[in-house]
Amino acid sequence: MAPIPSPPAPEPPAGRVRFTVSDYYRMAEAGILDEDSRVELIDGDLIAMCPIGPRHSAEVNRLTALLSARLAGRAIVSVQNPIRLDDHSEPEPDLMLVRPREDYYASAHPGPADALLLIEVMDSSAAYDRGTKLGLYARFGVAEVWLIDLDEYRVEVHLAPVDGIYTQRLIRGRGQAVAPAAFPDVELDVDAILG
Repeated sequence: MAPIPSPPAPEPPAGRVRFTVSDYYRMAEAGILDEDSRVELIDGDLIAMCPIGPRHSAEVNRLTALLSARLAGRAIVSVQNPIRLDDHSEPEPDLMLVRPREDYYASAHPGPADALLLIEVMDSSAAYDRGTKLGLYARFGVAEVWLIDLDEYRVEVHLAPVDGIYTQRLIRGRGQAVAPAAFPDVELDVDAILG
């Protein structure tokens, strides 16, 4: 299957203020952003995140239960937490499998090399997840991304990033199974993933 091209990093327009991760955290410390602010930092821009509906929330809970039970001690299952890609991007995927670390990432958020699998659950956010976020993850070499499409009832698996593009894409639907590349023995039924 032909690779799915990822959009290149956007060029900042004249007059644009491009925030750093440090700026982002200072805004929180100053009270400009609070814990209820649903934004993430993407290429220096603060992007409003879609509200989480019950179907989306249930899917994240289901995936968390499935993966936590199967990967105890082998990976940390991180739910809706940041991944630091560079000084201008700190997205919050719905779920991540990250390398085990004794401090559970208390000293710093995981980076691309720590991420074994990122998962985005898509319903109203499909265009953003499939375009902006998937392209961002490919640019920074995140090894594997799953897009859980709640409208099409399928799992899109994106693998092997090369030059900012995932070169492999697999689609798995109901009646099929999928396993993270880092854990091929952890095969999950798509029916169990989707509920």
